[in-house]
Amino acid sequence: MSLKKKILLSLLALFVLIQLKTIDRSNPPVTAELNASPEVMEVLRRSCYDCHSNESVWPWYSYVAPVSWLVEHDVEEAREHMNFSEWESWDKEKQDHKREECWEEVEEGEMPLWFYVPLHSEAELSDDDLKVLKNWAL
Repeated sequence: MSLKKKILLSLLALFVLIQLKTIDRSNPPVTAELNASPEVMEVLRRSCYDCHSNESVWPWYSYVAPVSWLVEHDVEEAREHMNFSEWESWDKEKQDHKREECWEEVEEGEMPLWFYVPLHSEAELSDDDLKVLKNWAL
């Protein structure tokens, strides 16, 4: 067997083996849902909720390692920063701060993440979406 074939078989075997390490794709219960206008909720659900809520929809690639590990990490980190499923449990001051923080991230082009949008074109924010979020946040 040639060296090239051995390397390819080894890589294939490694790819199959890493699939055995599964990730936690469960969604914790929604404890204190954000209460906002239907327009705001539509934008947030379409562009933010997959990562920033306990209502994540896990795409097909979240079942394929090593990408699944990255997706799990990104969702965990996103929920730590902003979790719309816990919104009403925060006091008004924290909610105001989080709204401003949300707008800053969107205004600076940091959210939604650049690598998320190509696979989720519906998450891309239009000018109208930006107006809705800005009015809600400020």
